[in-house]
Amino acid sequence: QVQLVESGGGVVQAGGSLRLSCTASDRTFSIYAGGWFRQAPGKEREFVASVSWTGYTTEYADSVKGRFTISRDNAKNTVYLQMNSLKPEDTADYYCGVVRRYLTSQEMGVWTKYDYWGQGTQVTVSS
Repeated sequence: QVQLVESGGGVVQAGGSLRLSCTASDRTFSIYAGGWFRQAPGKEREFVASVSWTGYTTEYADSVKGRFTISRDNAKNTVYLQMNSLKPEDTADYYCGVVRRYLTSQEMGVWTKYDYWGQGTQVTVSS
């Protein structure tokens, strides 16, 4: 069982930045691919970004391309999501997930494919 702890959420004005962190309890974290999803009230969970276990392959939702950057530090068992130029429509609960098996780029965008999830961190962007 892998435990994930997210942090870094908060309230920020439109145009501002936040960096989310997701730290895993498992020392084998380096072999897991990771992803960030978000869920706004009354909406389904949606894909934001993913990163392969090596960190070399990343994918982004069209809505965040050019504004968000996903990265990882395997020495710290942590996946990051740097969010810049935030918009009110980015307001949501953000969840970090990890998966151990290989997934295609398309599958990385499907939240049901992930093995473990964190508890979520809330991001609120005011206009």
